[in-house]
Amino acid sequence: MNKKLACAAIIIALECDTVKVKRKRKTWVNDWLKKRRTVSQETLSKELVLSSPGDYKNVLRMDNETFSELLGLVTPYIAKRNTNMREAIPPSQRLSSTLQFLATGQTFEDLKFTTCISAQCLGKIIQETCSAIIEVLKDNIKMPQSEEEWMNESESYEKLCNFPRCLGAIDGKHIKIAKPRGSFSNYYNYKRSFSLVLMALVNSNYEFMMVDVGTNGRVSDGDVFANTQFSEQLKGKALHIPEPRALPDSNVVVPYVFVGDNPFPLMDNIMKPYAHTNLSKEEEIFNFRLSRASRIVENAFSILVSRFQIIQNTIKLCPEKASVVVLACCYLHNYLCQKNCTLYLEGIKDENAMAVVEERQLFSLEPINVQYTSSSAKEVRNKYTHYFNNVGAVPCQ
Repeated sequence: MNKKLACAAIIIALECDTVKVKRKRKTWVNDWLKKRRTVSQETLSKELVLSSPGDYKNVLRMDNETFSELLGLVTPYIAKRNTNMREAIPPSQRLSSTLQFLATGQTFEDLKFTTCISAQCLGKIIQETCSAIIEVLKDNIKMPQSEEEWMNESESYEKLCNFPRCLGAIDGKHIKIAKPRGSFSNYYNYKRSFSLVLMALVNSNYEFMMVDVGTNGRVSDGDVFANTQFSEQLKGKALHIPEPRALPDSNVVVPYVFVGDNPFPLMDNIMKPYAHTNLSKEEEIFNFRLSRASRIVENAFSILVSRFQIIQNTIKLCPEKASVVVLACCYLHNYLCQKNCTLYLEGIKDENAMAVVEERQLFSLEPINVQYTSSSAKEVRNKYTHYFNNVGAVPCQ
């Protein structure tokens, strides 16, 4: 009898092992995300186009006409096909979500509630769309290609800043990022935070003529400039800069120059201020005039930050992805300046184009101590100093 019971127990146990336990099936996507068409930010945007264009511009940093044009450019790069499993997110929402991310600086987790797109999917969409923006707008950031174009830039700069033979202003800023994995102190800067360096050359219209982003924040600021393509081309005389000319109402001949601040070396074609110690009156006037001309690049950075607040936050992406995001902001800045400058700079740019725009949470490159400066570069600066204190003087100095 006991043997029969034991056999029966073994048979029952074997049968129980063969029974498959049904697991609760996980949902493919949260139910509220399925309502993207009716409750997302894009639905509100459509309403804002009709009832409140100003608010629409505040959300996406552009009017509907400009958005539609940009959408037409990037659609071939970001459009996806529908599948049997689910419907693809349309290009218009991919672009609007990316612009909202750049404009507000929200995290993916926060942004998913207004876009009805998961945080994981947003991370992929925003990178793809930023790369597409850079590709389609690649011609919107470029330096003059001929002497005539450089001379036109110089004339515009002189009218704006009273600094003759100036071709543009150059400066750099540290963009804060989260500590990269395994980076140790590679991106650790002199302000005790982690950053990438954004270097830019700006014309008189607050447009970037050159941008370089991605150098880690630990690299000395003098080396950041030295390693840029712009520096190599300048030293190699490959920029097609015009030959030296006499200053207005003078027979003093000087080369065409770029203006910068203390982090840059004094060169024949780059002017920087005198050291701020024991200055003569003439040197103070030169520094003032140089500061007015350099203000353009400071304003350009401030405009960029005020329009794309992702840059003033700590970007919580790896350095490669953060560089793509920052570059996309720079290309959009130029695109919007050229497309509708009045609308884009509304509330920032005054009639004299010399409004002081507060710099927001971007810190400058660290001043460098140059061991050697050529006598020719010092002579160029002295010529400008003499000119600004005599025939080239202006009432405001």
